[in-house]
Amino acid sequence: MATSPSVAGGEKKHWWLRNKKIVDKYVKDARCLIATQEQSEIASALNLLDAALGLSPRFEVALELKARSLLYLRRFKDVADMLQDYIPSLKMVSDDSSSDSSSQQLSRERVKLLSSSNNSSSDSPIRDPSFKCFSVSDLKKKVMAGLCKNCEKEGQWRYLVLGQACCHLGLMEDAMVLLQTGKRLAMAALRRESICWSDDSFSLSNFPITNDITTNNAPATPPRTEFESITQLLSHIKLLLRRKTAALAALDAGLYSEAIRHFSKILDGRRGAPQGFLSECFMHRATAYRSAGRIAESIADCNRTLSLDPTCIQALSTRASLLESIRCLPDCLHDLEHLKLLYNSILRDRKLPGPAWKRHNVQYREIPGKLCALTTKIQELKQRVASGETGNVDYYALIGLRRGCSRSELERAHLLLCLRHKPDKATNFVERCEFSDDRDLDSVKDRAKMSALLLYRLLQKGYSSVMATIMDEEAAEKQRKKAAAALQATAIQAQQTQEQPKKESELENNATAATQQQTSAASAFQGVFCRDLAVVGNLLSQAGFNRPIPVKYEALSC
Repeated sequence: MATSPSVAGGEKKHWWLRNKKIVDKYVKDARCLIATQEQSEIASALNLLDAALGLSPRFEVALELKARSLLYLRRFKDVADMLQDYIPSLKMVSDDSSSDSSSQQLSRERVKLLSSSNNSSSDSPIRDPSFKCFSVSDLKKKVMAGLCKNCEKEGQWRYLVLGQACCHLGLMEDAMVLLQTGKRLAMAALRRESICWSDDSFSLSNFPITNDITTNNAPATPPRTEFESITQLLSHIKLLLRRKTAALAALDAGLYSEAIRHFSKILDGRRGAPQGFLSECFMHRATAYRSAGRIAESIADCNRTLSLDPTCIQALSTRASLLESIRCLPDCLHDLEHLKLLYNSILRDRKLPGPAWKRHNVQYREIPGKLCALTTKIQELKQRVASGETGNVDYYALIGLRRGCSRSELERAHLLLCLRHKPDKATNFVERCEFSDDRDLDSVKDRAKMSALLLYRLLQKGYSSVMATIMDEEAAEKQRKKAAAALQATAIQAQQTQEQPKKESELENNATAATQQQTSAASAFQGVFCRDLAVVGNLLSQAGFNRPIPVKYEALSC
């Protein structure tokens, strides 16, 4: 009993040694659980690693094991949240943005009110900064964090692990920078170690072939299989970024068909792409379709973008403007109301939706002005709807036809649109999408089906309306042709009626002339015949009948 106080005093005196043993035990047990390569065991190992990091927040081995475990469990968002200080784009934004455009700087006042320890949570009670309470646990954590920071260096595993997580989250530019940096650092470490190796120690055992994170000492270089996977991942990232760059250059140059072709190669490729990257490409292709005058295709790409990212401000505003351009005011009002709710939630939370590393096309300081303009726009559209301007939809612009088109042109355009935007094929793009969280799959499919069904119904309604217009025009054309034919027949009949007396008089004149000519001819012949008979009679009287009489045959020809 006499020795127990001294032991207790020794434990109190050397509390950091006791914590170090506990941390080492947690890490060792976590390694054993991770070695099983089972998700349930790795999830249990995460709890042990969290406990170890609670005692030693900057213990490098525990941080690496936790990051690789989260990456193995496909919890890419947690990896990005854990290592977000190393994301290049986030660091550039935080350095360049003003105090009202960054969500982190917006909460600077609240950060000052919280505890300065690294392990303080955001839901801890706000205390008066003038009142300082001494905490032994906080002091222990700070001391252990300082010891760990001085003893161990930050390894290059952060770049490799965070690069893979950023790739799956759709941050392709950040992923390429991180993976190239990690690969370069690993190769440099390999060269430094190879200089120190002798000929006897240089063997294949120095190059681990499998990704084994169960060794007591973390490997200085990544395994060969990790190098191969990173190399393949880098080649895929470079291909996607090359095509995206070409598409954006064509879009800026006004070559909309070329931009659509490049974006279609990315979106319809055999190898899938991350969810965030696909939503960004769908939005850019919708812009190209809109510039090319293909409104239905642009609305369809906006629908796909909102299926993948329901909080995309650019997709909501673009679809609302497209619906307003074809005078589909109720659907336009629905999108504007949704956008207004999104703006209000941003102002309420004092930050843009999503995590800090998520990219947005707008900044926080622009939201109040956009909200005022949006409110005015909604009031104008409501007045137009109240005045009865709801059924005057421009279906020709929706389908992409000119006014006065033929029936064959309408049927061809409608067939192509139905084949592209059929609701049964609305979820085909999901098969080529790599989701950061599989729980989002069902919600994405539901949103895609609903929006595709609304667009398909609008196209069917437009086809019926345009077809009715064409049929009316054809019927009117037939009536015009029939009336023109009847008018022409009436004119011909009237002309014939006017010309008939003239023809009859001409016929009578011709008959009279013919009769007179016949009469004159008969009298002429009759006079010649009588003259010849008189000559014959004179001859007969002068001579006897037994003498030959010379005859003039030309007189007898009559």
